[in-house]
Amino acid sequence: MQKKVSWAGPVLAVFLSLLLLNPNGSSAAVINGVNDSMFGENIFIFDESMSDSAIQSIIDSKFAEMENGDTGAEFTDKRVTFLFKPGEYDVAIDVGFYTTVAGLGKNPDDVKVSSFDVDAQWSEGNATRNFWRSVENFSVVGTEDSRWAVSQAAPMRRMHFNKNLSLWDLTPWWVAGWASGGFIADSVIDGNVSPASQQQFFSRNSSYQEWQGSLWNTVLVGDENPPSNVKPYPEETYTIIDNTPVIREKPYLYIDDSGQYNIFVPELQENSKGVTWKNGSTPGKSISINDFYIANPSDSAANINAALSQGKHLFFTPGIYHVNETIEINNPNTIVYGMGYPTIIPENGVTVMKVADVDGVQLAGLLFDAGEVSSDHLLQVGPDNSSADHSANPISLHDLFFRVGGGTQLGKAEVSLEINADDVIGDHFWIWRADHGDHVGWNVNTGANGLVVNGDDVTLYGLFVEHFQEYQTLWNGNGGRTYFYQNEIPYDVPDQVSWMSHNGTVNGYAAYKVADSVTSHELWGGGSYSYFRDAAVKLYNSFEVPDVEGINLNHLTTVWLSGTVGSEITHIINNLGASVSNNDANMVANISQFLGGGNEGTGIERDEWIVTTNVAGSSVDLHLIRDGNEGTRWTTGTPMVPGQSLTIDLKAKQKFNQIIMESAGSADDYARGYEIFVSNDGTNWGNSIVTGTGNNARIIVDFANQTARYIKIVQTGTHDNWWSIAELFVNNDGNDQGNGEGPGYEWSVTTNITGSSTDPALIIDGDEGTRWTTATPMIPGQSLTVDMKSQRNISQIILKQGGGDYARGYEVYISNDGLGWGNPIASGPSDESTVTIDFPAQTARFLKIVQTGTHDNWWSVNELVVNNTNS
Repeated sequence: MQKKVSWAGPVLAVFLSLLLLNPNGSSAAVINGVNDSMFGENIFIFDESMSDSAIQSIIDSKFAEMENGDTGAEFTDKRVTFLFKPGEYDVAIDVGFYTTVAGLGKNPDDVKVSSFDVDAQWSEGNATRNFWRSVENFSVVGTEDSRWAVSQAAPMRRMHFNKNLSLWDLTPWWVAGWASGGFIADSVIDGNVSPASQQQFFSRNSSYQEWQGSLWNTVLVGDENPPSNVKPYPEETYTIIDNTPVIREKPYLYIDDSGQYNIFVPELQENSKGVTWKNGSTPGKSISINDFYIANPSDSAANINAALSQGKHLFFTPGIYHVNETIEINNPNTIVYGMGYPTIIPENGVTVMKVADVDGVQLAGLLFDAGEVSSDHLLQVGPDNSSADHSANPISLHDLFFRVGGGTQLGKAEVSLEINADDVIGDHFWIWRADHGDHVGWNVNTGANGLVVNGDDVTLYGLFVEHFQEYQTLWNGNGGRTYFYQNEIPYDVPDQVSWMSHNGTVNGYAAYKVADSVTSHELWGGGSYSYFRDAAVKLYNSFEVPDVEGINLNHLTTVWLSGTVGSEITHIINNLGASVSNNDANMVANISQFLGGGNEGTGIERDEWIVTTNVAGSSVDLHLIRDGNEGTRWTTGTPMVPGQSLTIDLKAKQKFNQIIMESAGSADDYARGYEIFVSNDGTNWGNSIVTGTGNNARIIVDFANQTARYIKIVQTGTHDNWWSIAELFVNNDGNDQGNGEGPGYEWSVTTNITGSSTDPALIIDGDEGTRWTTATPMIPGQSLTVDMKSQRNISQIILKQGGGDYARGYEVYISNDGLGWGNPIASGPSDESTVTIDFPAQTARFLKIVQTGTHDNWWSVNELVVNNTNS
């Protein structure tokens, strides 16, 4: 999908600093034996005895084969790796598909190259398909800045750049082309990092002079010198974690002083910050290459398993492997190391690889590519019901990539990666059900889940999961932690009926689902994007988690990239957060934090309710809406027209702040619009407490706390369908959504006016006969601040002010910490006592109302009502 974005700033200057570098272009002699080592013909090994021009010629020749995704490189079976022995090389590095470039020194500065420029000019500067390439363990010491314009499955590790690093490329229209990366770890950039149009990016244990911006989701964990004085999310979309809680860096290949090859295995670190090699060599141990079985594409799974059973580690050289039986990793501390994107394809639906429930296994640098017969799993880490404690020596997984479809063969897999073992560390995954390429379609490259986590205390960094047909990520274990999550919903959903969760009652499957049984889980920086290409499909929640203490999700965003008109992501998490759709003002939504606990709904007992309607043609028993059976329903028996209503007598005054209307079984018979009124006598109704539009069979309406006996629901839309309700619930969800009455329910209200003698809390006491007042004439800057005690979805406030004491002007601000307020979300003059202020949906804990006018009257507020009209 071609995207364009204008980028502020001196584009010309940036462009001039990133001009393509001309390689040493003279023809060069062939270097004999450069790809004739124990590692096979796809690995080219260079040393300082070879001429730079000859090395450049080989690099350029292979890059020409691997650059252009539109001419076959994106799904080619070719694989290329360039390895540089310690030394200095005057060469220009560019990196195409399925290409790895690595230094063979013990540390990055042992290998120096003069130029590094990975662009996306084959796609006119759009890097959203610059996948499957990697660099590690060398330094760039030239006079020009470097570029790494990549997207998923393109890790950068143990790198050192002496100047600036850009993560994007320019289009022919002189704007920043889209990119969808990315992953950097254990690297040093002496200058600045410019992400520009990168939609999202993850960096861990790295250092740089300055990280210069964030678009939708940037997560920086354990980095030195991350941005400071960052505005509160989502004014700036950084997630910054000071220290990496637990990590083991990826193993790497190096050559020692005697010319022998080894795999270096970094040691486990806790609460780390910055690179491992800052003060010398990385802590860890070396394993001789002689202890590895060197696999090549002609090897059978039986040969590989035989070597593993003898205690060998495993080194996969670049190429395509077909396995007709599962590769079994049963010995503790086994290293399985892939170099140059070795790609393993299962035959006859076998699971490609299984890891036993043992300590210290490390898998690195593998691409699992589904086969024509559906596999239950591509990789299973720990058998079902694993229970061993691996906290002292965890299994670690690095740069593992999964693909279902898109390539040269049909691909199907029920679950791509299943983690059953406890204490596993995952360090960069891209789990992808193909949205383009060959053998792609809803009923073609089938895959239910990308990732399923059943183990406890699993920690993942840099998790990318895209396009699966049910839950993209399903987390069943306790104590899970994810630092950075990127997701795209499947593009190819054919219709809504084909994509319904919760036994067909909820639109779509969440991108990130934490099971109802889980009691502790953390997510830091999560993005879920939609491009419903083929139908006007809706996803109700991108994130779905239990609402219990111990659940903590931070910095969540949803984005409507493009798609069929009428498609949308309705909420971000658990019915919270604004919808995103084909509306330029409503394409990105954010929630700063979801803290579980205290949000569990308490339903009001329904047995004694009396339900009536004004719909004369309705012959169905109204009390079916409270019989506990979603298979029965009340219905109007006539098409929807504005004014149809239901009235519920709760038989006693009740406190509530949520109504749920279920239309299960008649999924299209939901109210197209609604107004809700409350009363204590069934006669006097006043103004509606909330209004909104319905968009699916389960309408959840949140509003300010109410205490009343009677509820009236008025249907306000027009549609040929009948209006039907299978079940109606009235809940007090435990949150103070508005004007609570009594201890434990009231929000707190403060003012900046020292002379005010009345209690600011009178504005939320539910009594319009009381009021708070400034007790001094109106001047600009007088304010009220409301702490709603937890984050709320809000899109409207109503100021009920006494007589002539109304604010002559106002500004409304929101905050999640009560400190950073940003720009006003609404402002305007006022010339009446009751002011209704509507604004785009927001999620916040704190609300500030600033009076901006001048008048001899005092400013007074009788009642403040806060609504979410988008419920």
